[in-house]
Amino acid sequence: MGPQGAGKGTQAARLAETFGIPAISTGDIFRANIKGGTELGRLAQEYSAKGELVPDEVTDEMVRKRLGEDDVRSGFLLDGYPRNAHQVEALDQILGDLGWSLDGVVELTADRDELLARIAKRAELEGRDDDTPDAIARRLDIYDEQTAPLTAAYAERGLLARVDGIGEIDEVTERIVAALADELG
Repeated sequence: MGPQGAGKGTQAARLAETFGIPAISTGDIFRANIKGGTELGRLAQEYSAKGELVPDEVTDEMVRKRLGEDDVRSGFLLDGYPRNAHQVEALDQILGDLGWSLDGVVELTADRDELLARIAKRAELEGRDDDTPDAIARRLDIYDEQTAPLTAAYAERGLLARVDGIGEIDEVTERIVAALADELG
C-alpha cells in the first residue's frame, strides 16, 4: 500500500522476483485493457482521466478472477489493492472463499512533494495521459481520504509494516524485506 508515486509498482516487481511469487497490479491490468480497447479499458480510461478510481465491483471481480489462477497457489503480492474499506471487506471475502489469509501488508510512505515530483517525471518518461497535475492531486487526495485509514485496520490486525519509500530502489527493497522479516515474522 502507499500513495501513487511511492514506488509500489517498482517494489512489487522486485519483491515478486525475490520471493518467487506473482505481483498482481490492478493498475497494470487496467492499463492493458485501456491499450487493448476493451469495454473495461474504456471504462477505466474514463475514470482515470478524471483522477477517479475504477468502481469497486469491477476491481473486486477482476481480483477474484486473478486469485483463482494457478500461479498464485504458492503466494502472491497485491499492488494497488485494496484501496478502500469496501475492498478490504471484498478481499477478506475472496481470501476466505479460497481458504487463505493475508501474511502481511507493506505501506510505503513518502512526502507529498516528493510524490508529486515522481509522478510528474513518470508522466513525462512514460507519456501517461492519466498523470496530469489535476489527476495526480485528485488521486493523492483520494488516497488520503480512503486508503490511508486502512493502514490502521491492518496495523490492528498485526499485519502492517511501514517502510520509508524514499531512497535508492535497492535500499527501499532491503528495508521492505527487513520489515517483513522483523515485524511480520
